[in-house]
Amino acid sequence: DPKENAEHTMLVDLARNDLSRNCRDVRVVFYKEPQYYSHVIHLVSRVSGTLKEGANPIKTFIDTFPAGTLSGAPKVRAMQLISEMEPHNRGAYGGCIGFIGLNGDLNQAITIRTFVSRNNELWYQAGGGIVAGSREEGELQEVNNKLGALKKAIDMAGALKN
Repeated sequence: DPKENAEHTMLVDLARNDLSRNCRDVRVVFYKEPQYYSHVIHLVSRVSGTLKEGANPIKTFIDTFPAGTLSGAPKVRAMQLISEMEPHNRGAYGGCIGFIGLNGDLNQAITIRTFVSRNNELWYQAGGGIVAGSREEGELQEVNNKLGALKKAIDMAGALKN
């Protein structure tokens, strides 16, 4: 799909740009590998770099957060538009969970397809990437596919309770 390929290429380029602020030897380790999940297929690439001499891992984390896959590009303007258009704060969705080791190692994962329980309510979210060539019905189908895995998890948990 040309739209998905263009979106993915843009996001890999954004990741390279974000890392290059604090890293040298920024490279794409693998590119556009399909990964199959229960309700969706994702194109996956890995971008890595080596911290420049004197670079701070925390600053690097801040400079790369949020991931372009959750914000879009150009990142600052995309985040402004998200803030203006989305009816509520994303909360944990699109954030991260991870660790910073005492040796400076940092590893994180984006919190997508995640449940948050608050005041006896269960919150979960999904999104799609809006780019040139996006079609409303295609984006809505993408969101519903992503939510399908979470809905299935709820059904499975309900079956365990009974």
